[in-house]
Amino acid sequence: MSLFQEYKNSLKKIEVEELFDLYFYRPLAFLLVKAIYSTNITPNQLTVISMIFGILGGISYSFGTHMAFMVGAILYLLYNVVDCSDGQLARLKKNGTTVGRILDGIADYVVSVALYFGIAFGYANNLSDPLFWWIITAAAGFSNAIQSGLLDFYRTRYLDYVLVRVSVLDEGLKVFEEEFERLKNINGRYFDKAVIWIYLKYSAVQQKATNPKPEQEKIKAHISAEEYAQKNRLLIRLWTFLGPTTQWTFLIITSFLNRIDIYLLGILIVGNILAIIFYFLQSKADAALKLKSL
Repeated sequence: MSLFQEYKNSLKKIEVEELFDLYFYRPLAFLLVKAIYSTNITPNQLTVISMIFGILGGISYSFGTHMAFMVGAILYLLYNVVDCSDGQLARLKKNGTTVGRILDGIADYVVSVALYFGIAFGYANNLSDPLFWWIITAAAGFSNAIQSGLLDFYRTRYLDYVLVRVSVLDEGLKVFEEEFERLKNINGRYFDKAVIWIYLKYSAVQQKATNPKPEQEKIKAHISAEEYAQKNRLLIRLWTFLGPTTQWTFLIITSFLNRIDIYLLGILIVGNILAIIFYFLQSKADAALKLKSL
């Protein structure tokens, strides 16, 4: 197998990958994966290492100097590379776990919280109107979570349809619920229990926020995977522009420019405008497929 083919095998479907991931972070992550492939390092260990980089990045931002912002930006770059590598290693070694998939998602949220608290203490506190910038920072953090959640929902749904797999957002959750019930009767395994419990709570909120329609299963039954992909390929590509990697890259650039305000306002204003536009386009596409399935 060629090195390029092996790299492709380490990816999700190309159309759901963020462009910065595809052409920058994942190639670097693939080099890391190749370097550790023959070791005993697991995907879950890589997830924890990436989370450490991210938390340290948030702490760095809390110092509030331009140098601290640049150090934080470098730490977030390392976080993103290692964060990409855990999934690539799991796909190549075929040793991913249920807890590992959930842990990867939790790590993203922990790192995001660390970032926004770091910005609040290190940037907002040092401005002439700290209360205003605390509010802006909190609003940007909340917007970040909503935008990433929307991408995660539609990307997962797209993969469920195109790969003709059991819906992780519906029936697939039963696997986690059953595993959680099984673990409740076992002493220990507290970490696994906590991870699955958090994931189930998050999934319930995500489903409510994105308002999945019951007729989606009817669409899935009557529309082929190829046709669904054709109708949604461009849309899912647009959704990826709201993804975490694009946001991290925006953060890294604005940190080196010492303009954290541009990052916050960009997430809050531009990001939310794009989310509204993409949601409107997605709703129209879903409605068209629903009519076709009748």
